[in-house]
Amino acid sequence: MNDDKHILKTIRVYLPDEDATSALAAQLAPMLCGERPAAPPGGRIHLRGDLGAGKTSFTRAFLRAAGIRGRIKSPSYTLLESYNLSNLYFYHLDFYRFSNSNEWVDAGFRDILQENAIVLIEWPEQAGKLLPPPDLDIHLEYADAGRQASLTAHSNKGLLWLTTLVLPPQASRPQEPHDVD
Repeated sequence: MNDDKHILKTIRVYLPDEDATSALAAQLAPMLCGERPAAPPGGRIHLRGDLGAGKTSFTRAFLRAAGIRGRIKSPSYTLLESYNLSNLYFYHLDFYRFSNSNEWVDAGFRDILQENAIVLIEWPEQAGKLLPPPDLDIHLEYADAGRQASLTAHSNKGLLWLTTLVLPPQASRPQEPHDVD
């Protein structure tokens, strides 16, 4: 859902490489797990961006930072991968292959959008307006050799996460070439 009336705050951060993307995921994971700041565990993150923009890399780093061990598979074909850690449920969904927004309802995914579960959804736009707004929407775009990440809070929980993040210095972003007359 990309409805401006639900936007509480947006920040943009340049991520020069995959390590920076992993570091961002590693900061967010304990927040959703309820470790810090003092907030109940659970939350929804929507991940947007072109193919290869880093959505799955972000999710893998997030799940590793949350304590998930073993193989972390992409749900590109299965649509859903689930994990359990100390009675905390993690759901990683990928709607890339949906051609109709009703497919996510038909697949029964509405039931996993519980308040105390951690739900990461790649390609949420494929579900149209049927998905409720996420707590946090992350849009990754190609920018030079790295990525530009736009993080948008759609709930008070998402706003708390944004205001708790320690962002990398932005001086490291390569300058765009300017036209000279």
